[in-house]
Amino acid sequence: MARGLPLNAWAAAALLQGLAALLVWPLPRELLDWQPALFAAQPWRAFSAAWVHWSPLHLGANLAGCVVLALLGQRAGLGRRAVLAWLLAWPLTQLALLAWPSLRHYGGLSGVLHAGVAIAAIELLARQGRERLIGVLISTGLLLKLTLEAPMGPPLRQMPGWDIAIAPAAHLGGTLAGALCALLLRAWPWTRPSLRA
Repeated sequence: MARGLPLNAWAAAALLQGLAALLVWPLPRELLDWQPALFAAQPWRAFSAAWVHWSPLHLGANLAGCVVLALLGQRAGLGRRAVLAWLLAWPLTQLALLAWPSLRHYGGLSGVLHAGVAIAAIELLARQGRERLIGVLISTGLLLKLTLEAPMGPPLRQMPGWDIAIAPAAHLGGTLAGALCALLLRAWPWTRPSLRA
């Protein structure tokens, strides 16, 4: 990773998400994907759905996203507070999909990755100089992407170049969950000093 340093907690979390997706790949998707009708009986799907992928292209794109977020977090030195925010945003990303009841199945890391991008952006925006500028650029890019995807429309869309339907609703849900968790942990008055970094 960056500058020969050992993996920080953020980079490790990003790479572990990718590893989990690889391990889950051969398993039956219907046992792990997000199904709102099963949420009360099987709440663990709010976690496992992130590891379910519908095609090799889908898996490959999200694995690349894990690597990019690992490198960003390593280079930016994202600390435990950011990791905790990301862990909290993980199930909230799927829970946000309850706002789209017509989305009966969902799987993939893209929502959780969008949460991670939002958290990284907020952490960088709180810094000074060049890092703040990078946070502005990441935030702007994320907001532009979400706007172009029009996530308040149908929950699934066929997009050119993809062999699966894309779920912009999950991207919006992940972004909102990540931003909310990051902001709450930054504002939380009783945050232990060890988590502030």
